[in-house]
Amino acid sequence: MIQVDDLVVRYGAATALDGVSLSVGEGEMVALIGPNGAGKSTLVNALCGILKPAGGTVRITGQISLVPEGRHLFTPLTVDDNLRLGAWRRKQRDTGHIYELLPELTPLRRRPAGRLSGGQQQMVALGRALMARPDVLVIDEMSLGLAPRVVETLAGHLRDRHREGLAVLLIEQNARLALDLCSRAYVLEAGRIVAEGPSAELAGSAEVAAAYLGLEP
Repeated sequence: MIQVDDLVVRYGAATALDGVSLSVGEGEMVALIGPNGAGKSTLVNALCGILKPAGGTVRITGQISLVPEGRHLFTPLTVDDNLRLGAWRRKQRDTGHIYELLPELTPLRRRPAGRLSGGQQQMVALGRALMARPDVLVIDEMSLGLAPRVVETLAGHLRDRHREGLAVLLIEQNARLALDLCSRAYVLEAGRIVAEGPSAELAGSAEVAAAYLGLEP
């Protein structure tokens, strides 16, 4: 669903991504972890066509949809209106199936998005992305600033959508969450992929454990 080969992205003379290669197969859930400034958001922007690569290739198969970092909702609009915006390219904009997938939003559908909690807003951002009925979902920092219980609920919804066949690229600073949710992962540091493989193997790596899981090597 996503195939990135030797991707190079520059901001002027600065290289943000330097020969990055990764893939997400059909129905696969893959994590990309790394510290602040590693280039994760730059990769997201390249995947979505916002940034033009200086080198390499990006190939997307099927419909891609993004849950952006920071959610970026239209706060004066209602939850239902925000959801409809996720289907702006589609003739069918009925939101009923989103409330079936994310029932926590049902009592909030007429509430302005700006009056929601952070966790509720993240749920709306997820629902908005699902309105496009994507083949592959890119989620940028799902857990950022949210309470553990809220993150657990969101993770459960993500697992459910994955079981239904949705491919997912989860971009997360919370490495423990990402490695738990995803079967395979990449580690991005300073614009380069420095490790990749099954999540269980990466979690068992002394270097990854020390750098991202808070464990002693």
